[in-house]
Amino acid sequence: MNSTGLASPVWLQVLGLRLTGPALLSMALTALLTGLAYWIGRSTTARGGRLQVAAELAVTLMRDAVAEVVPAADVARVLPFVGTLWIFILAANLLGLVPGLSAPTRDLSVTAALAALVFLAVHVYGVRAAGWRAYLRHYLTPNPLMLPFHLVSELTRTLALAVRLFGNMMSLEMAALLVLLVAGFLVPVPLLVLHVIEALVQAYIFGILALIYIGSALEARGADAAAAATSSSPSSPSENAP
Repeated sequence: MNSTGLASPVWLQVLGLRLTGPALLSMALTALLTGLAYWIGRSTTARGGRLQVAAELAVTLMRDAVAEVVPAADVARVLPFVGTLWIFILAANLLGLVPGLSAPTRDLSVTAALAALVFLAVHVYGVRAAGWRAYLRHYLTPNPLMLPFHLVSELTRTLALAVRLFGNMMSLEMAALLVLLVAGFLVPVPLLVLHVIEALVQAYIFGILALIYIGSALEARGADAAAAATSSSPSSPSENAP
């Protein structure tokens, strides 16, 4: 594990574009996971090997987690995005176990990019589910005066997503580095176990928070349908009485 810090060194500069270590590691990890997913998909068989069984188990667990938050009709649409978040963040967190490398998620620019993707995804899912008018209308409920508070909530929860993952992973690597400096390599196994557990926990928390935000955006469709049903319902007999 490398030492951690707020400023990441530039590893490559191309056409004026400065790429830091976390950025390059993130791109390499994306390419690796894409290739692995493609290979597993092409090599799927009826019997299935260990890797295929593990992949199917992971997909099943992620599908069950998504189904607990969003409506059943939206699981198939939400699962690819949230599942990709879980897999990428977990793999990125575990990169800190590779000698000479640090987890890309301990860099604020990487976690900010992930949080920005969640921010965009929430609104895309919301607009696709309810339509842009109904989706924007839910920012004015229960009162138009709530609009500034809704907007502040959107920004603060996105910032919290980025800072939470960044802070936890950076503090984990710094704590591990300090322990290694003090105790030497006499306690490597507990550190490895701690890192793996923390990587799993932080990936799960980030993904489940993104899932909750998406689920709240999908609720705009249900609220709009309920409002439409209420407005179109026939009046009661007492209201029709002369």
